[in-house]
Amino acid sequence: MPVHDYDPPERFVAGTVGEPGARTFFLQARGGGRLTSVALEKAQVAALAERVSELLDEIVRRSGGQAPVPALPPTGTEDTAPLDVPIEEEFRVGTMSLAWDSEREVVVIECFEVDDEDVEAALDPDPARNLLRVSLDGATARAFSQRASALVAAGRPPCPFCAGPLDPGGHVCPRANGYRR
Repeated sequence: MPVHDYDPPERFVAGTVGEPGARTFFLQARGGGRLTSVALEKAQVAALAERVSELLDEIVRRSGGQAPVPALPPTGTEDTAPLDVPIEEEFRVGTMSLAWDSEREVVVIECFEVDDEDVEAALDPDPARNLLRVSLDGATARAFSQRASALVAAGRPPCPFCAGPLDPGGHVCPRANGYRR
């Protein structure tokens, strides 16, 4: 199985290419002179950001505030830079896993390549599929979660009537009986 392992990465971010409504979402890891970019869906980025944040909050709660996980990323650590180039998609993400390694005190994120032919791939990961694995300390994981959440929220504004995404030219609103708004 081709494994792209970053323990720890110099940089791990979510980013996009394209205009809102036609964006392609990527996770990108850089370290040791290597760069790995994997494509995924907007909903996957949103879910990963939410779950990482929930995991970190739970770690802090269970440790009584003693875990090396900040409530917010340290000031000045925000990564607002665009994705590194060249952006060459290694694979498209299907399933993801998230874990806390208590011995090393890191968050471990694994992204498995989608397997179009095997519907049961989510239940039984194929060892021949590509894998991106990153290990992040608490502060880096918190910063990743915040950037990814902001990235998802930066899409098209919602329609005030149906909450569907508005294109620059409007959209056909089901709440307006199919008329353009």
